[in-house]
Amino acid sequence: MKNKHFQTLAVVAGLSLFSGACTQAIAGDDGESIGRVVDEAVRPVMKEYDIPGMAVAVTVEGRRYVFNYGIASKETGRKVGDETLFEIGSISKTFTATLAAYGEARGNLSLSDRASKHLPALAGSRFEEISLLDLATYSAGGLPLQFPASVTNQKEMIAYFKGWRPDYAPGTHRLYSNPSIGLFGYLAAKGMGEPFDALMEKTLFPALGLTETHISVPEDRMDDYAHGYSKAGKPVRVNPGVLDSEAYGVKTTAADLIRFVEANMGGAALDEAPRQAIAATHIGYFSVGDMTQGLGWEMYAHPVALDQLLAGNSPEVSFKPNKVTRHDPPLAPRENVLINKTGSTSGFGAYAAFVPAERIGVVILANRAYPIPARVKAAYRILTTLEDAGTSAQ
Repeated sequence: MKNKHFQTLAVVAGLSLFSGACTQAIAGDDGESIGRVVDEAVRPVMKEYDIPGMAVAVTVEGRRYVFNYGIASKETGRKVGDETLFEIGSISKTFTATLAAYGEARGNLSLSDRASKHLPALAGSRFEEISLLDLATYSAGGLPLQFPASVTNQKEMIAYFKGWRPDYAPGTHRLYSNPSIGLFGYLAAKGMGEPFDALMEKTLFPALGLTETHISVPEDRMDDYAHGYSKAGKPVRVNPGVLDSEAYGVKTTAADLIRFVEANMGGAALDEAPRQAIAATHIGYFSVGDMTQGLGWEMYAHPVALDQLLAGNSPEVSFKPNKVTRHDPPLAPRENVLINKTGSTSGFGAYAAFVPAERIGVVILANRAYPIPARVKAAYRILTTLEDAGTSAQ
């Protein structure tokens, strides 16, 4: 075995993804009581932040509920429905991580590989010292949140990376970065021998059973693609950019995203390679405060207080460099964690959170990029209400 990641993954691979105690669903529930919980959590948020439309999906012990609110497009008046596609922003990073882990499970790459191995143009640069894992966990040494405005194509991207100089030694500091995980996805696709978009749409999404999830929305689905809305209330959709697919390019429905959540809780029948890939994304490599960094996903010991969850999703963690506390060996996937990820584009705001041990999860999709604390609080309210109801029913 090449590294500690492989040693950890070898233990995980032979096990079911999660096991143990589960909550009981709200007794006799037909969706109405869960609907009331969701209503009470999201309707005030929609009103406060003038959100045109939302779709919320909840999973409880493998039972799936989807609740739709408002309109997908002010211009057409089309209502949000089960078929409405939302941009999920940086939740896309969890899919990118799953694809790379899938490539590792198939033997196409190793997270210990140096970045320059998969992109020889980076030979002689600092990326000969930086691993795929460093890129995946935003710990390459201080790559910025976004590319400079001057980087508009692949040639300029490579020139930027070749000239980049880190502020920190690889693996010592976390600075959330689209170029970092974007390059990770790009190099993973290189290792797998196909373009990133094709691997996602023709390999990963089908392997996960996701039929309503896209990088490029098909022409016959454009009517279902919601308009996002800017702070000024103008209709917007994500602009093309360098490594956009890898960092923030997924569009999906609430129902498909909750299926992905269920797959992450072992609730979907998957083949060995995608099951192993999902398990790999839950390995914990280091912590910043109470947040443990996985591949794409961010994790907290459960039960977690709301203040801890808000701190882990705060600007101090999202936009500033933080020295990390490394786990050596990395932490194997655990039952008692809350796993989450936020995502935003200029016109959309998204959040996904789930607790594997309780088999409960929620995704909240909106066509406005409203504040992250409001998303976290709404999801936390839904999850804790479901958990409390389950506990009282036991």
